[in-house]
Amino acid sequence: RRADLIPNLVETVKGYATHEKTTLDGVIRARNAAQAAGGVHDKAVTEGALTGALRGLFALAEAYPDLKANQNFLQLQGNLNEIEDHLQNARRYYNAVVRDLNTKCEAFPSNLVAQRYGFTKREYFELEDAAERAVPKVSFGP
Repeated sequence: RRADLIPNLVETVKGYATHEKTTLDGVIRARNAAQAAGGVHDKAVTEGALTGALRGLFALAEAYPDLKANQNFLQLQGNLNEIEDHLQNARRYYNAVVRDLNTKCEAFPSNLVAQRYGFTKREYFELEDAAERAVPKVSFGP
């Protein structure tokens, strides 16, 4: 859902900040890379880059008071914030399940069953930067 919102967000910002093409293109490139990423580690890296690009976009929006007051932008911002919360919860859940699986693959006697049926340890979904681990707060209120 986050990837689906980004083109709308970029189009809304384009109307106000046409000379900020580099930032807008960076967000689109980061979105495309995140969608194309394969493994868990690659996905984590590209999602982190996308979060950074979105932070840059929202920082850019601070310079445009009309944009901050635009109803479409505010709605997209709210939707994105909600999605970021869901993503953070999904990351936590995924990592908890991976932790349980990895423990079962190592601990006796469940490791015997894991070996027999080909279960192996999995990678955690880890974001590189501590700032990326926090749920981004996107607010343009007073």
